[in-house]
Amino acid sequence: MAEGAFAHAASLCGADGWFEIESAGTVCYQSGSCPDHRAVRAAGRHGIDISSIRAQCIDDLDLACFDRIFVMDAENYRDMLNALDGLPVPVHMMTDFANSEPGAEIEDPYYGSESGFERTMERLLHSATGILAAMLEAHALPVGEIVASANVGASANVQCSVNGDGR
Repeated sequence: MAEGAFAHAASLCGADGWFEIESAGTVCYQSGSCPDHRAVRAAGRHGIDISSIRAQCIDDLDLACFDRIFVMDAENYRDMLNALDGLPVPVHMMTDFANSEPGAEIEDPYYGSESGFERTMERLLHSATGILAAMLEAHALPVGEIVASANVGASANVQCSVNGDGR
């Protein structure tokens, strides 16, 4: 869901080709699995298709190749620091760049109801918008202001006012 949320935010701002986005789990028994049908539906309600994303494990990635890593909860944060084993890759909570809840955990909705998936998707979209704004600013990419809408909807979750390069 997080990979889909960030890719969607980047796409709405014309920045989808500027980032390589991968998601992976710290628990690896689901590698290769399709997304949960409830996650696919929650993302779909926001105009995001995550059906082609497959689960992968952090053990299968070259973590040194990443500029930043974002996690959803404190346990994943600790697991990621252990997996990095001293590699100088910054690890952030997904919400670190969200104006309303920096540092908060995003709950795993798997053992809950359909509404939990919707709430998680909304929080991921809000966080992804903040991350995108920070990345665009940090790398001086030619996209203007990004504003997270209070109402995270199918196409209203990210608004971009663009610079003069046509993006």
